[in-house]
Amino acid sequence: MAQQPPSLIQMLRELIAIPSVSSANPALDQGNRAVVDRLAGWLEDLGFAVEIQPVPGGDDKANLIATLGRGEGGLVLAGHTDTVPFDDTGWSADPFTLTERDGRLYGLGTSDMKSFLALMLEAVRDLRAGDLNAPLVVLATADEESGMAGARALVDAERRLGRHAVIGEPTGLQPVHVHKGVLAEAIRVRGHSGHSSDPALGNSALEGMHRVLSDILAWRQQLQSRNVDRRFQVPVPTVNLGFIHGGDNPNRICAHCELHIDIRPLPGMSLEDLRGVLAQRLPRVLGETGLSVTMESLSPGLPALETHRDAAIVRAAEALTGSQARAVAFGTEAPYLRQLGMDVVILGPGDIAQAHQPDEYLDAGRLAPTVSLLQGLIRRFCIEGGGIRHDA
Repeated sequence: MAQQPPSLIQMLRELIAIPSVSSANPALDQGNRAVVDRLAGWLEDLGFAVEIQPVPGGDDKANLIATLGRGEGGLVLAGHTDTVPFDDTGWSADPFTLTERDGRLYGLGTSDMKSFLALMLEAVRDLRAGDLNAPLVVLATADEESGMAGARALVDAERRLGRHAVIGEPTGLQPVHVHKGVLAEAIRVRGHSGHSSDPALGNSALEGMHRVLSDILAWRQQLQSRNVDRRFQVPVPTVNLGFIHGGDNPNRICAHCELHIDIRPLPGMSLEDLRGVLAQRLPRVLGETGLSVTMESLSPGLPALETHRDAAIVRAAEALTGSQARAVAFGTEAPYLRQLGMDVVILGPGDIAQAHQPDEYLDAGRLAPTVSLLQGLIRRFCIEGGGIRHDA
């Protein structure tokens, strides 16, 4: 008989202990292959057919696709293997050591979202391929926190996985079927340096960026007056001015200024249309100043998600949790799975308020309910035939 994976808590302990930070900063970026290999070994022990898909960005980055059973349709349980970077001065204990205090499990990735990976394995521990009428797929992706390269690799490969999907991002075990998109842009104004004693000796990029900033804020107001979705706690698209830098010395006219903005569009708003509007507006703002402006996308951008409320996976998640599906402002890999033909719900045990901060934790009381919930979804979509029962 094949060896069984360790206990749930031991799996959590081992996954948290493996560093897998992903970051746009190369100095902080790490691979996820050690996490993938650990998961692959456990899933092979459970009888899953395991595929490891390389992901662009390094030999140490990969997706894991593990399948039990055969046929069409079925269920995909998905999570990402990476974490954000961490500020070790803010932690009261080692971020890579699972620590339990007062009913909470502390560690980097406990809420977002290595715990869900272990909980998936716990939920499938006793399954056998012969139990299933439709396939069950466990998906673990790379680099969700720094550009979603793993999910994009699945789309580029046109990798078909299943019909219904659950992504275990932190939602407090409340189903989510709608989220905003994400767009990050760099805007650069170029001028001409000169001695600060005479403005005529240069052309200030900082003063030009002042015009750009004013126009972006006016555009934000226009967007928010025209686009409202009351399903969201913040019911309008947001535009955040997140980073600015210009010049190098107070006695030199600034020759270059750079601004980074984050846009969170509502469902139905096109990323390319938003980029196009900015690309038309900003040169006009600078007019005859002699300054130039350029734009660069800091990431490919993430479309908004909307899975219809009548989708079987949404109805099943609502029935099993007793909660109506809702909308959130943060982004996930769900739009990429939608491109691969899946209906997707976001549903995990963590809390978004715990994500990306020191002393990240998961309420230990969520472990058993999550396993029960996942087993209920597996019954509905892999054992009972891939649909939702009429008595749900």
